[in-house]
Amino acid sequence: MKLNIDTKINLNNGIKVPILGLGTWRLTGKDAINAVKWALEAGYRHIDTAALYNNENQVGIAIKESDISREDIFITSKVWNRDQGYQSTIKALDRSLKRLNTTYVDLYLIHWPLKNKRIETWKALEKIYKEGKARAIGVSNYWIHHLREILDSFTITPSINQFELNPFLNRKELINFCKENDISIEAYSPLTHGKKIDYPLLEKIAKKYDKSVAQILIRWGLQHEFIEIPKSSKKNHIVQNSKVFDFELGKEDMYMLDKIDEKYQYLFDTSKWD
Repeated sequence: MKLNIDTKINLNNGIKVPILGLGTWRLTGKDAINAVKWALEAGYRHIDTAALYNNENQVGIAIKESDISREDIFITSKVWNRDQGYQSTIKALDRSLKRLNTTYVDLYLIHWPLKNKRIETWKALEKIYKEGKARAIGVSNYWIHHLREILDSFTITPSINQFELNPFLNRKELINFCKENDISIEAYSPLTHGKKIDYPLLEKIAKKYDKSVAQILIRWGLQHEFIEIPKSSKKNHIVQNSKVFDFELGKEDMYMLDKIDEKYQYLFDTSKWD
């Protein structure tokens, strides 16, 4: 599949999501507004936020000031842990919509798989979806047994599972399960929070293609058809991260990157949760 910045992945409900997006975790205030504006100027049409990030207002402002039609921008948000549960999730989305200054989100996710909250929260997401307040619904940081719980109890399958994913945390078992059940995969922390930028193999491959290490990491995910949402607050990095469609990693390089899998995880491992 030939990729470009306008490439979209078909979700299991027919909605299309841009394969490259901007992550906004830890971006607040003017940093958040500027980052979203720079991303939109560079051609991004997918912005990932969450109630927890405390930047939905800023994301909404940046989108409004961009003069790009709302329908052309894919917005993801997430329900935070303290708001999980049936009624509280519905109310949480309404607050997010108000902050984002929109009548709907394109994707609404359960942020983390909380014990004793998952079932009621998913029920709320199904209601939200049926009412058109979210064009697609999904989950974040879910492991296989969490996904099975939804598949066994409900008729609507999550459209997306968003989780930490890069060559240093290549969660093949979870990836295979998602693919087998038509759940699209969205990778956050594709750049390892900069912790592996000086990894020798990455530097070697980057030099070979005359690209940055960050571009190699993003391209690896794109070639696996993962939705990639790298984050940056710097304009040059945001632009650079979008310049990943004019080259293709060869099979041998993909194989070497696939083999790394150090089980390096920056955030929580939910595979043992409940």
